[in-house]
Amino acid sequence: MPGAGRGWRRLTDPDPPGGAAVRIRGLEHEYGRGARRLPVLRGVDLDIEAGDHIALTGPSGAGKSTLLSLVGGLERSQRGELRVDGQELSRLRGDALSGYRRRTVGFVFQHFGLVQVLTARENLELALTLSGVPRRARTVRAEMLLDQVGLRDRAGHRPAQLSGGEQQRVAIARALAHRPRLLLADEPTGNLDEEASARVLDLLDALRAESGCTLVVVTHNPAVAARAPRRARLAAGLVRA
Repeated sequence: MPGAGRGWRRLTDPDPPGGAAVRIRGLEHEYGRGARRLPVLRGVDLDIEAGDHIALTGPSGAGKSTLLSLVGGLERSQRGELRVDGQELSRLRGDALSGYRRRTVGFVFQHFGLVQVLTARENLELALTLSGVPRRARTVRAEMLLDQVGLRDRAGHRPAQLSGGEQQRVAIARALAHRPRLLLADEPTGNLDEEASARVLDLLDALRAESGCTLVVVTHNPAVAARAPRRARLAAGLVRA
């Protein structure tokens, strides 16, 4: 794919920061209260090495997206141990938790999550603003990121003017804006046709290889899971061999 994997080192520090390691022990999580409690995770144990590419599979309701949200700091773990590079996430509060999400984690979602009234470039500039990139550098950096995902010529288009695959590539560029060490993708090809899915997966592979980031993909699709060198299956709230 044009742009995939090309020039990534120009967008990062001279030496890419590498990936983040994840350690999970006895992780439990539930929703609701009292008699209406719904256990989702029932004691998950999982190690993800720095730079790993792992696919989390399993049936609907198994806890895959919940686990991703906990690792990404979008939800707070209730019981058990959840460490990223030795840092226990349950101890983070306020600015420390926001800083973890802003500096360490990049998110790619099935439904893209782009701001519809902004162009592709402006969506990236917004992310770069939140990451503290100075104003004069934002446009240049956004253009470089769009070039990296093969969409420089679509920079002025709003999401409604882009195909599903193009929107997902913009979303990936946005997730990479702050050079994350941990990239979390929740069904990143769920809304795409086979050709667009293959292009997005090729892009994720190339960018992970260049940056050294850790990539965790949640998927129901066996073909998507097969792209990952390592797979873990969640069932009944536990990781199964």
